[in-house]
Amino acid sequence: MTHPVRQAPDPRDPAPAPAHDALLPPTLGPRRTFALIAGVETYEVSHRWNLRGPARDALRFARWLTGPGEVPAANVRLLLSPLDDPDRLDWSGPPGLAALRDTYRPATEENAKTVLLDELPQCDGDLLWIFWAGHGYLDGHRQLMLPCADARPGRIRHLNLDSALRWWQTDLVKHRRFPLQAALVDACRVDAPRDTRWNFGSADYGGGATVPGRRQFRLYASREGEAAQNDAERGAGRFTEALLAELGDRSVRDGVTGLPHAARAVHRGFGELRGRGEGWQLPQFIVDRDWDASSFLDDDPPGPVLPRTTRLDQTGWDGLGELFEGRELPRCAYEAYAWAFRAAGCTTPVHGGLPADTLLDVVWDLDQRQGGPAGLPLAVPFVHYLADRARREGGDGRPGAGAGDPVWAARLAAWVRAARERLDLPALRPPPAPASRGAALHVRLEPPDDGGDGLRARIWLRGEQDRLVWESESAPVGLDAVRTALVRQLALLGADPGEDGGGPSYRGVERIEFQVPFELLETEFDRWPVPRGSAARTRPLGSLYEVSVRCPQEREATTRTEWRGTWRWLCAQDGRHPDTVRVVEDAEVTDTLGLRLGARPAPACVLGHTSAGRTPALLEALLEGGVPVAVWRRGGGAPVVEAPAVEAPAVDAPAVEVSAPPGLPALLAPEAGPGDPAVFALPARVREARRAAAGQQAEGADRLVLLWDDPEDVIDPRPLA
Repeated sequence: MTHPVRQAPDPRDPAPAPAHDALLPPTLGPRRTFALIAGVETYEVSHRWNLRGPARDALRFARWLTGPGEVPAANVRLLLSPLDDPDRLDWSGPPGLAALRDTYRPATEENAKTVLLDELPQCDGDLLWIFWAGHGYLDGHRQLMLPCADARPGRIRHLNLDSALRWWQTDLVKHRRFPLQAALVDACRVDAPRDTRWNFGSADYGGGATVPGRRQFRLYASREGEAAQNDAERGAGRFTEALLAELGDRSVRDGVTGLPHAARAVHRGFGELRGRGEGWQLPQFIVDRDWDASSFLDDDPPGPVLPRTTRLDQTGWDGLGELFEGRELPRCAYEAYAWAFRAAGCTTPVHGGLPADTLLDVVWDLDQRQGGPAGLPLAVPFVHYLADRARREGGDGRPGAGAGDPVWAARLAAWVRAARERLDLPALRPPPAPASRGAALHVRLEPPDDGGDGLRARIWLRGEQDRLVWESESAPVGLDAVRTALVRQLALLGADPGEDGGGPSYRGVERIEFQVPFELLETEFDRWPVPRGSAARTRPLGSLYEVSVRCPQEREATTRTEWRGTWRWLCAQDGRHPDTVRVVEDAEVTDTLGLRLGARPAPACVLGHTSAGRTPALLEALLEGGVPVAVWRRGGGAPVVEAPAVEAPAVDAPAVEVSAPPGLPALLAPEAGPGDPAVFALPARVREARRAAAGQQAEGADRLVLLWDDPEDVIDPRPLA
């Protein structure tokens, strides 16, 4: 992995002028410098949030501050939550760093607020440093939220850095104190997930009247929407490493004087990495002012001209205009978008889903990006992928998705060939083959035409071709008969073929789908016992196979358009758009919920946290809104735990937290990070949750119901015998 390194002085970045130093407080020095330094590697919310490097980065910054900077250890507040035993960290260096070994505190929300809003404002200083390394998310107001070590599901405890910095500019900090403040943040700046499990809540620390003359310098490791890269093997953030290389052995006064100069050098180093296609991360100046309150970018000499990836020419755009006219986003659109970056040898952006809603706009986004070291326009592998999927059965390589489009595939391939010849581009490797899906059993249950008791039932074996393997005769049957027939088919399909090769040879049954009337959606199909091993042992059907229900007949007449549109949007985004999944609770289940769900493609998946009395209304809303995927608990969700009412809480009484039962996101993906569960992984995750419930490890998982209603994956039934 390539890392920014300290470079020799560059004539384009002259050393700071002495006039800048003259503008700093004459008393500025080590003893009037204070700092909050935080490194967060572990988070209570999930071990998947853990990352190696921030605690070491925090110690590296503290080593510079207490070493060459000569800042007394008593002026530094160190917050650490390391992955490893703290004694295994590198505490070597100046005596001040060794002293911090005995005074550091865990990087919790309470400690962060205590240090930043209580302790440091009482100190008498000229300069405040804030250094934070760990995760970072942006809220709806673009404020940077820094999760703390005690972040938990349902309540992501965090420090709102923007609110804290506004607070530090007010008269709540005495007028003559801390005229200079510098915040350096080695963290991502991606959108916070929109899910109740990843609830950041709101944190606004208020403030008083703004004090004129206070100057803040902020330098973040990445721009909005970008991730900050961390080298877990070396335990180093790329931004911190580059920044400390620039600070070198400078004193604290020289360091703060030359901070704009160092920031520009770091920015240039990352720009060169980005130009070589080795990363999208680019540090950003939030306040582009020097300490004299003048823009330090106004007179900045032009930087190096970085090699640019070849852009599409007008001929290429004209051809795409004809190819994409009237075309919706295909089901493989996100797969093609992500593969284009891999084919060009560069990093895929971290934002979820596609950047636009039309093919031309997606290509425009690709054409604006730098691309990889080979100079390949990202639009070319994108179209190459579309051509490959369009020529395959199903149009995007997914069985049962309908016929392919060989004519469009040939036109796309011709465009790729012409673009390569015209722009002198290298050959393209073929896209990966679509993932194969195992066989499935499709069980279709319908009420008899005369409205009497029982069900008309048929079972199909689904694979490359659909084959009817069982059907009830003219008389309707009960669910027990259907279960017996299904178990028999599973036994036949799992049997070894005969010596003559004429016996059943289907071994890959992975899923069982039940197409049922609305009234049977909550039937316990997944709990049907299936013989397993010895004759006396059975296992629940849902712990052995991916079991789902379908109800397309309730959609075809009235909400077919919304249903199909939402499904195609879900597939085009590969289930990765941040608005894909929505949690619905009792209070939201009203007469208008179906209308609101069908107003736009998102959400395409609903997790129902509803009580037994509201579940039927939720299911009606799902079908009315065209939502193709949903998970809920049969018979209602976990009860809501309410805190007891009190007449008048004491002013200083500690807050009492009431822990609610885990929601569906936590049950389906207990170790997942923000943005999960990934929709196309839900069938497998539901099966794993059911298996855990069979082992009595996941309360409520044995009552999960999965609705999986793909409108493009249907069976054309023939008449009953």
